[in-house]
Amino acid sequence: MKKRRKFWNTVKIPLFAILCSLVAGGVIITATGSNPFQAYYALLQGSGLAPKASYANYKSMLTDFFSYVNYFTPMIFAALAVAVALRAGLFNIGVSGQMLAAGFTATVLVGYSGLGAVLAKPLVLLIGMAAGGLTGALIGFLKYRFNINEVVSSIMLNYMIQYVVSFFINSSYVDPVSRQSVEISAASRLTLMDTLVGGQKLDIPLGILMAGLAVILVWVLFEKTRLGYELKAVGCSRSAARYAGIQVGKCMVTSMTISGVLAGLAGVTYYLGYVGSIQPKVLLSTGFDAIAVSLLGNNNPFGIIFSTMLISLMGKGSTYMKSRAGVDSEIASVITGIILLFSACNVYLKHRLEKREREKASGGKEEK
Repeated sequence: MKKRRKFWNTVKIPLFAILCSLVAGGVIITATGSNPFQAYYALLQGSGLAPKASYANYKSMLTDFFSYVNYFTPMIFAALAVAVALRAGLFNIGVSGQMLAAGFTATVLVGYSGLGAVLAKPLVLLIGMAAGGLTGALIGFLKYRFNINEVVSSIMLNYMIQYVVSFFINSSYVDPVSRQSVEISAASRLTLMDTLVGGQKLDIPLGILMAGLAVILVWVLFEKTRLGYELKAVGCSRSAARYAGIQVGKCMVTSMTISGVLAGLAGVTYYLGYVGSIQPKVLLSTGFDAIAVSLLGNNNPFGIIFSTMLISLMGKGSTYMKSRAGVDSEIASVITGIILLFSACNVYLKHRLEKREREKASGGKEEK
């Protein structure tokens, strides 16, 4: 009974945050002179969760839905990366940099090679995991060995990776027309673009299978392994964990390494999946949004799936919302921001719920 109550408290708080955000967003949309119900329905249409009035040749609601899945797949990995770091009390704000490092390394080593799909696609994943993991491990090592705050080192590495990658793209791999990196080979791409299935052209993201597996593995790590328990202990209190005989430094490095591996998978599924090229001097917002997505999902791997779908819905459907409902796409970003603002109050709301339950259990008097 106690576990069931705790579960519902965990679910109710994010739902309350989302509901309040949608109401607040509806007020803002109404203030702009638009219909909030029409605007929200347009978001669903733009993401393939509701049918549009008409479609172009070889396009359908299924086409939009697969594009939506392709869009949010990297976010699942990125949010899991944040969750693993937070489990050990670390704040990995360098997910975007780790994504870029992994994406660029895999692009250069595999994306421009002549390897066939059977070799290229697994290599892309392995190289992305290695590049992201090494970057994350470096941050963890700096924290453990020199007590350098992981936020500072992550931000500095973000800038270093961004400008180093931009230098190499502009000097060796730039496409003179798009001013982005040269597009990778189809064999190395993790999304099967414009694949004809049943008379419809679909963008099939292969990375979604890995994302589902990653969610299960992270849950098993958190709930069923000794390492997961040690990470949680370190995250709650490093001094208490050290007193209990846990190797705190090893746990921090391990946590950041696993976080980096997941960020690397986010990078390759984005740069070698969703887009197929890299834009110089641009650091994705995905890594930063992933922090809020993880918090909204209560750092639970399965909760992250739903929070990812919600936040990605706002970004993916905003363009269609603008054309269909006449609501500026920036409004979707405002609604996303409000959702994240309310989700940041999760700890306070959880405290209030637990306090109320204690008062009920003690007959109206709060336990001392």
